[in-house]
Amino acid sequence: MKPEAIKKPCLLWFDLTRNRSAEELIGHFRSACDCHLAKGANVSAIDTLPMPDMICMHYDRPDMPGLNLLLEIKRRVPSVPIAMFTVQHSEELAIWAMRSRVWEYMVLPLTGPETERFMHALRQLCELRRHSGTSNKTLLVEHGPSLPDSIRLTAEHQKHQALSNVLLYIDQHFRDSVDQKELAKRCGMTTFRFSRLFKEVNGLGFMDYILSKRMDCAKELLDNSQMPVTSNGYEVGFKDPSYFARAFKQFTGCTPSEYRQARRTTPPQDEPQNEQLSQVIDSLPERIEL
Repeated sequence: MKPEAIKKPCLLWFDLTRNRSAEELIGHFRSACDCHLAKGANVSAIDTLPMPDMICMHYDRPDMPGLNLLLEIKRRVPSVPIAMFTVQHSEELAIWAMRSRVWEYMVLPLTGPETERFMHALRQLCELRRHSGTSNKTLLVEHGPSLPDSIRLTAEHQKHQALSNVLLYIDQHFRDSVDQKELAKRCGMTTFRFSRLFKEVNGLGFMDYILSKRMDCAKELLDNSQMPVTSNGYEVGFKDPSYFARAFKQFTGCTPSEYRQARRTTPPQDEPQNEQLSQVIDSLPERIEL
């Protein structure tokens, strides 16, 4: 006796796009699934075809009638899982889909791994449904996607997270007297551990980092202000003008006065990139239609 051929999953598609583009999406699944496109966007289309293994709702920009149709189908055939395919995506829409008990929420265009993950879970789901009344063995559907990289808490992420508030504080107070011991205490660390972690994350020691921030600010003031060089030093946090001049020369290779003179004698250069950027910004709409 020949073994029974493996039945393809049966998918019923509702095309709720404005340009009726579902056929192109369905083409990705025809080789592995038995696909049927519903005639019309109404719940009665379910009664004209065999009961599917999955109902697929294809949206480009979901609207109220389209989402209400999904809820109506869910009420009519609660035992059939629904997959929602959408071009427009937002956090609110994803939460709505989750609360509406949508089995799968897919953002278009699909990637190869996402399509394969969907098909793998669909095959497992069909196997589970076919054996639900003939076997006591529990089948688990590997449905969940892999965790996104943005929430993987690696040791490197934890280091940056521990110092994120400290770096923000330094950005706001580098002109003042910043106490490394006090900042270490805020992080719940010893001064030694804080100092070692700070250099590991930022590539500079604590004092070198603050000095770098002050020097960058000093160069900006020398470029864009008319205040005396001594006043620039006071402005960025140096109380001794002589120490400011020595530190600046060590950092840049020239004194503050030499730096300002060299910058003022250099002919101004065109900035086509900035001009292009301004044109792009001006061409953007004031409000993005979602």
